[in-house]
Amino acid sequence: MPRTALLVSTALCAALLSPAAVSQAAAAADPAPTPVDRFEGEVPFASQPAEGIFTWGGDTDDPPQLALTARPDAPEGAKVLSGTYDISGYGGFTHDYAATEPGHDWSAHRGIRFWWDGQNTGKATNFEIKDGGANGEASELWTTSFTDDFTGWKQIEIPFTDFVYRTDYQPVGGIDHVLGLTQMWGYAVTLPVGIHGQFAMDDVELYGKADQSLRASVTTDSAVYPVKEGGTAAVKVTVSTTGAVPLDDPVTVAYTSGGGTATSGKDYTPVSGTLTFPAGTASGATRTVKVSTLKDKSAENAETIPLKLTVTGAKAPTENPQVVVDAHGLPYLDSKLPVEKRVADLVKRMSLEEKAGQMTQAERGAMSTPGDIASYGLGSLLSGGGSTPTPNTAAAWAKMIDSFQLRTQATRFQIPLIYGVDAVHGHNNLAGATIMPHNIGIGATRDPQLAQQTGDVTASEVRATGVPWDFAPCLCVTRDERWGRSYESFGEDPALVESMETVIQGLQGAANGKQLKDADKVLATAKHFVGDGGTAYGSSTTGTYTIDQGVTTVTRQQLEAIHLAPYRTAVDRGIGTVMPSYSSLDIVGDGLGPVKMHARADMINGVLKKRMGFDGFVISDWNAIDQLPGDYASHVDTAVNAGVDMMMVPYTYKDFSSTLVAEVKAGRVTEKRIDDAVSRVLTQKFRLGLFEKPYADTRNASKIGSASHRAVARQAAAESQVLLKNAGGVLPLKKSQKVYVAGSNADDLGNQTGGWTITWQGASGTNTTGTTILQGMKNAGGNVTYSKDASASTSGYDVGVVVVGETPYAEGVGDVGNGNDLTLTPADQAAVDKVCAAMKCAVLVVSGRPQLIGDRLPRIDALVASWLPGTEGDGVADVLYGKRAFTGQLPVTWPKSEAQLPINVGDTSYDPQFPYGWGLTTLAKAPTGGTSALKALEAAAAHTRSAATGRALVGKARLLVQAKVGQHVTAAVSKPFADADHLLLTGRYAAAVKKLEEAYRAA
Repeated sequence: MPRTALLVSTALCAALLSPAAVSQAAAAADPAPTPVDRFEGEVPFASQPAEGIFTWGGDTDDPPQLALTARPDAPEGAKVLSGTYDISGYGGFTHDYAATEPGHDWSAHRGIRFWWDGQNTGKATNFEIKDGGANGEASELWTTSFTDDFTGWKQIEIPFTDFVYRTDYQPVGGIDHVLGLTQMWGYAVTLPVGIHGQFAMDDVELYGKADQSLRASVTTDSAVYPVKEGGTAAVKVTVSTTGAVPLDDPVTVAYTSGGGTATSGKDYTPVSGTLTFPAGTASGATRTVKVSTLKDKSAENAETIPLKLTVTGAKAPTENPQVVVDAHGLPYLDSKLPVEKRVADLVKRMSLEEKAGQMTQAERGAMSTPGDIASYGLGSLLSGGGSTPTPNTAAAWAKMIDSFQLRTQATRFQIPLIYGVDAVHGHNNLAGATIMPHNIGIGATRDPQLAQQTGDVTASEVRATGVPWDFAPCLCVTRDERWGRSYESFGEDPALVESMETVIQGLQGAANGKQLKDADKVLATAKHFVGDGGTAYGSSTTGTYTIDQGVTTVTRQQLEAIHLAPYRTAVDRGIGTVMPSYSSLDIVGDGLGPVKMHARADMINGVLKKRMGFDGFVISDWNAIDQLPGDYASHVDTAVNAGVDMMMVPYTYKDFSSTLVAEVKAGRVTEKRIDDAVSRVLTQKFRLGLFEKPYADTRNASKIGSASHRAVARQAAAESQVLLKNAGGVLPLKKSQKVYVAGSNADDLGNQTGGWTITWQGASGTNTTGTTILQGMKNAGGNVTYSKDASASTSGYDVGVVVVGETPYAEGVGDVGNGNDLTLTPADQAAVDKVCAAMKCAVLVVSGRPQLIGDRLPRIDALVASWLPGTEGDGVADVLYGKRAFTGQLPVTWPKSEAQLPINVGDTSYDPQFPYGWGLTTLAKAPTGGTSALKALEAAAAHTRSAATGRALVGKARLLVQAKVGQHVTAAVSKPFADADHLLLTGRYAAAVKKLEEAYRAA
């Protein structure tokens, strides 16, 4: 007899012999169990979008081995799901419902249950259910666990009320944090780590009748209610039900004030009572509790008045609301006082624990509960790449961040959070924002004024969503294009990087910080200090990375001239924060060997803060202290003593804060150092005006993605295009021409915007609002036909445009050797070969770094380095069709082969495909006159005192040289040509023209 039949028989006998009539009546009212998985073969081993069971794990060995196995002791039917596992990281299996059909409604049931064949391992197994969202892999995860402390089959029953929202990982960052049960997508099992085990499972089903507390909940309209002393807080208490149906049973909410830091009768009038929502009450009904505060004449810290709620008949709020009497009358709150005095007053009032909190930054999606903001006195939150609210709109961002800021009002001194994002090419986490070209393209524009305008737009859009802090710009000097972060650099020449630092003024405004309070400015971050662009290939020890986070080995002279130079400029421009690099620095001759930058006190305290006079604060990179040697306590004191003022510890914020306090008490970190760090952080918060206006100023929200903002991005995209070859004047195109367009990147907005777009790594396809290059060509009035793989007939066309290049990546994931290389894909190569064999052709390379195309160059008539132009494909079309001229110049050297790397301007041996600074133009015809004309330009440059005139004179000389060189770019031409561009950027105009004379003679 099957075990289920035995259980039923036993239950019937018990009912006949037992007087528990009430219990039996309740059981009779229960709905019949609803099967989820019987494991008889009705659900296949498959994955989304089909319904099925599939495994997963941290690496190739972690997914368990599954099978449907016939067993005579199966609790239900003939087969069970059995499996073996040996997991080192994480692993388990999932049953997802079909994404092509609606989610399932589980709301009528009390919970979910299944049979488990216990092995008595004593280990916990996590069980998750999937709620809401688009499908099983884009839903909210709710989790609980059971312990395998038994032997043989046991039915595990889990009421839905036992599930909690998973805080360490959510596939879409969370949706509404409410277990609705009306749109369910299946379940998942996470198996225990560290044992070689086996399991069997059978008959997953929904059971029981849902109790009202699962379908009805009581909430308050806020968790915190700040009021000025003497004011009254109105706490709205609301009852809601799943499906918005009326209450089946009454709900009562008893309330009483007290237990906080405020004194009853002195600071407020106590309240207590009961709110009743009778059966039949409509969902959304609200009652109000008012708490009145009392006024006196003394200056005070903020004081809290918790309102305890006891709910019967519904799910209670996750936390009791708090009324807060605002801090008042204290010097640090006086906006008329100098920032220095406000900071000093506040710091002297703070406890060590509060100071440690100000030095702590957590990832918003990793908090155990929003209440941790006040409990741990957190100084900052961030959104990592792709960490967005749902929906991903400007209004949702502002609402989310305001809700976090509200939590700070429940602390003694109501110190606001400083919220940070990686807006590295526009507000790139926000769907619909204006996405600029990545920095490599901005460097190609050679246009400092335009760089500042891109910063203006970015700051405006970021601040309008409530974010006052941007982890940008990246001031790395990229020296090896195998680096996966190459596109985050303005170029390989420190002089070029320095010239583009006008972006800092775009982001922050005036160097003295006076504009940081404005609704269209944000605090900027210079990163990654120092030498991240100089890491040696093969030196990385991070996972499968090959160069990112590796070791930069330099002499002191090289360090100063190449990598430190941009930071001197950034400090002079008033940069507010600096982020150290993950990488290690090995200074030849100092005897230290490679040392992680987060541990280099000589560079952070010594060079940055003391010698350069940096007065902002230093923020660590994501979990960077975990890469330091030693135990966690040594990670903390090493980084803090090295000069890191705030630690980005996304998931370990509790551990960091408590450890820092312990290290200070143990004497390994001084209180003086803590006070310095906290003072630096508070200074920027005061400069940003956060104490007076902590909440989002959304006045500029209507400008996000606006035509005026996109016009700046469009201009940047156009000016970033570098015309490397243009045999026969193929470009610009004429609207009368029939144009054949092909290639993987012609009509792919995701590839065009690259990494750090909506998500950390970015993604191919359409993931935000913008215009592809193909659409831009159509918008320009072009007569175009598109065939992505060039499979359509190529006959009858005047010219072909093949748009090829890379797919998105970020950081070390994009390192060459880590699944990436610098060559075109076979499909792109085939498209280039077919189109260029059939007609005159222009090839556009959409990529974050040069691609190796030398073997195809003779068959390509025109070649354009398009970089990653952002959302405005119209800008690329503008230069293709001659609305704007090609004016871009290479920000990095374009190599002939990977064997040449690293290759940079100034190298002794220098023989690239195209030199640094190369870039043909369709702006004007080259001047004539040869050597005599160059001599005249040199003489004029020697006598000019105008930078604009000097640049114009060098520009004319460049055109003359490029006209003579044509496509015969030799080593003898390349070296002086590249050197000339460096000299131009350093203001040595006559010397630059002289170098161009040398290139001209060699041509």
